[in-house]
Amino acid sequence: MISRRKFLGRSLIGSLGMLTASQTACQPTPLETSVPVSPIAGEPIVISTWDHGIPANAAAWQRLQQGGSALDAVEAGVMVVEADPNTTTVGYGSTPDRDGHVTLDACIMDHDGNCGSVCFIEHIMHPISVARKVMEDTPHVMLAGEGALQFALSAGFEKMDLLTPEAKERWEKWLVEKQYKPLINIENHDTIGMIAIDGKGHLAASCTTSGLGYKMRGRVGDSPVIGAGLYCDGEVGAVVATGLGEMILKTLGSFLIVELMRQGASPQEACEEGIRRLAKKVKNYEEAQAAFIAIDKNRAFGAYAIHPGFSYAIARGTENQLIRCDSLLKN
Repeated sequence: MISRRKFLGRSLIGSLGMLTASQTACQPTPLETSVPVSPIAGEPIVISTWDHGIPANAAAWQRLQQGGSALDAVEAGVMVVEADPNTTTVGYGSTPDRDGHVTLDACIMDHDGNCGSVCFIEHIMHPISVARKVMEDTPHVMLAGEGALQFALSAGFEKMDLLTPEAKERWEKWLVEKQYKPLINIENHDTIGMIAIDGKGHLAASCTTSGLGYKMRGRVGDSPVIGAGLYCDGEVGAVVATGLGEMILKTLGSFLIVELMRQGASPQEACEEGIRRLAKKVKNYEEAQAAFIAIDKNRAFGAYAIHPGFSYAIARGTENQLIRCDSLLKN
């Protein structure tokens, strides 16, 4: 089993292209609530959630440099994290459910409103690519469970065991006491959500996860649900969510934030209102983390979280930078 350091090193070397090592290893920088931004017309931008957004952005940016669309970029970017065996909440190597099964959720959406989703799928390393196949090759939006797996296999995806020895060992230790409790900012890893705008001004969004560790068999969170885990409208902007899916599902925060931007709010203002709405509507919201990142068609962007500790990565120009975002609760 390759180490996380070796894996990310190989990913960065293979995908950075125009980004230097110093630029890709930038340290977290403070983010003001207003998000000072001077968008450049025609400039591609890629934004993704958490620290693993740095290598994800690098792969997405390379795809854009190769002539790919925003949709191509948001698929290629999150695939890096899906394949990392040491990321415990996305793809291969993820923490299983309470019965020892690794089940994955993902969705993808383009600027025209086309979208695809898979949920409760097993044995497929890249559910984001299956979700895109659902969007492009079927009349449906979402496929689930065995049906999603059957479709993936028929489309040529490889069936594999996603439970690594390390994840299995953690699960076996968990079985001793079986304590189930979501942890805020667990290991600084969570859903990988990505939004991008390409040189043509086209927007796209993607989201992929294994969901809560040791969840009940069959549990599905917000990540594969259009309007909750993500939403994209080419006339307005795009949003992705991360955090405890049950909270995000109760307010359809991604759709809400896009609609707030449609009404004139900036991405930062819309993200803040999305979190305030969640805090108002969801009981005991302070016991878990939730966060949103957003970009509008004019390339302004924003982010906001319930708790401190949420980070997002933004690639633009020659930079691929990690940012700690502001939060509703301060400690």
